[in-house]
Amino acid sequence: MCGFVGFIGKQKSKEKDKIIKSMADKIIHRGPDSDGYYTDDTIALGFRRLSIIDLKGGSQPIYNEDRSKVIVFNGEIYNYQEIKEELLKKGHTFKTNTDTEVILHGYEEYQESLFPRLRGMFAFVIYDISSKELVGCRDHFGIKPFYYYKNGEEFMFGSEIKSFLPHPNFKKEVNDKSLKMYLIFQYSVFEETFFKNVYKLKPGHYFKYKDNHLEIKQYFDIIYEKENKPYQDYKKEIKAVLADSIKYHQITSDVEVGSYLSGGVDSSYVVSVAKPDKTFSVGFDETGFDETKMAKEFSDIMNVKNYSKYISKHDFFESLPKVEYYTDEPHANLSTVPLLFLSELARKQVKVVLSGEGSDEMFGGYNEYLEPLPVKIYMNLPTFIKKPIATIAKKLPHFPGKNTLIKYSKPFCERYIGHAQVMTEEEANEILADHLKDNMTTTDVLKPYYEKVKHENDVLKKMYIDMHFWLPQDILLKADKMTMANSIELRVPFLDKEVWNVARKIPTKYLIRKKKTKEIFRSVADEEMPEEWSSRRKLGFPVPFSKWIREEKYYQEVKEYFNQDYVSKFFDKEVINKLLEDHYQGKMNNGRKIYNIYIFLIWYKVYFCED
Repeated sequence: MCGFVGFIGKQKSKEKDKIIKSMADKIIHRGPDSDGYYTDDTIALGFRRLSIIDLKGGSQPIYNEDRSKVIVFNGEIYNYQEIKEELLKKGHTFKTNTDTEVILHGYEEYQESLFPRLRGMFAFVIYDISSKELVGCRDHFGIKPFYYYKNGEEFMFGSEIKSFLPHPNFKKEVNDKSLKMYLIFQYSVFEETFFKNVYKLKPGHYFKYKDNHLEIKQYFDIIYEKENKPYQDYKKEIKAVLADSIKYHQITSDVEVGSYLSGGVDSSYVVSVAKPDKTFSVGFDETGFDETKMAKEFSDIMNVKNYSKYISKHDFFESLPKVEYYTDEPHANLSTVPLLFLSELARKQVKVVLSGEGSDEMFGGYNEYLEPLPVKIYMNLPTFIKKPIATIAKKLPHFPGKNTLIKYSKPFCERYIGHAQVMTEEEANEILADHLKDNMTTTDVLKPYYEKVKHENDVLKKMYIDMHFWLPQDILLKADKMTMANSIELRVPFLDKEVWNVARKIPTKYLIRKKKTKEIFRSVADEEMPEEWSSRRKLGFPVPFSKWIREEKYYQEVKEYFNQDYVSKFFDKEVINKLLEDHYQGKMNNGRKIYNIYIFLIWYKVYFCED
């Protein structure tokens, strides 16, 4: 696990040496063990290493036999030994025992047909020194980040946006057109990031760049191919493929591997199969916000040492500027903060941890996938009945079920945007500064994706949206950025291409069954752990932010941000202060809306007011 950065430019090699070193230093947290560089009159590559495999011989950049190609790589390839055996038979020679060198020789042999064969998490670039062609690739599900900057003839690329900042030709500007959808989704949803001309390379995509021409292609897509096999057959397949994946994620390391552990079924299953020596948990010492006791109980049952920590209110608020610095873009998932502290805790003991991300998207685990019967009946009513009901409901004071009547009166592609929806388009426009109000809707963002699954059932449509938005742009982003902020590698065995090849075929009737989400996975988990854990509903990392900002101290902290001079560039100050005041007085629960605004303002201050 590491970080890389690079750029193509007209500077001489010696000038590039200075620039690329300062760029790599910006991401030293991703690789504090060593660094390495390649520069010529066309390109500069920088690398920061966190040593996991081939501790002595795995430094990057790595070259092929005749030094005509060079690679920098972030991630782990779990099937690299099998691919290496193929390449040895074809006459390739290796100088190291790394997976990095296998990617390089594999690309020499197979070109882009190698990419879908790679089993793991990865982002890398390969540069052909003689032809001057650059190839970059990101893994199937977006576990590892990949950003690039394209502005005229300037082209930069790397693991984190902040690595571009020291480049003398990088123009730092806010892409404020991203703000409205961020307020709704709680994360950045577009390919272009909150920095103008900085883009994310999508999961399952690769690019080729030469002579200022950028070509991006897809090598992997999320495609469901349901097979109506018996329930018990799928149970056996799930159990076998997860055991195989967890084994690969555990043994592909020359350092100790621990595991994160909450009170939920996903991380508990990983621990029950992997049986690591150490588990790690965090929580808040408040009723309903602490899973550390459950994690300790489960660790004791598994005979595993558990390390835990409580996060205080002070810790939480003090950490927010640090969190937003490491996420690169504003990111308002409350659980990002606990993950930072969890990673700090784990790094004192290990370099690599396993975690349970991806299970819900693979096996249908979110509560939103399970719609109660009354909701289904209402959904199936004709639009001419639902629409006036929703119109009346909007005008009434809040009552139980109001939001349901409004939400489920809409067409499917308008009512489901993913696991989190903090506010509506109308609410976002109300708080934005006048020049940022627009008519863009979430449907404009999601419709191209819904079109690809328009003939699938509602559960699969939701899973498809979450696989493209919530998973890579929220869950996996915070997992990567918070662990790497603490120089620790996180591995996610549920997000394995072989697991996907089983999961994508399972009929929905086995995923949502007996009023349970991911029922078939829970049934598999029953065989590995007590039912008390396998049947638990998902909590994530619950955070009592809404409660805390009704205390004078933290109310004032947020209020101070809401009244900074720069706020008027983005928001109507009067409207956002009313949101805060109504919440503080207990008139409304605006906690999530306030947090989204607050986090954006912190991010802006970190990146644009503290040079």
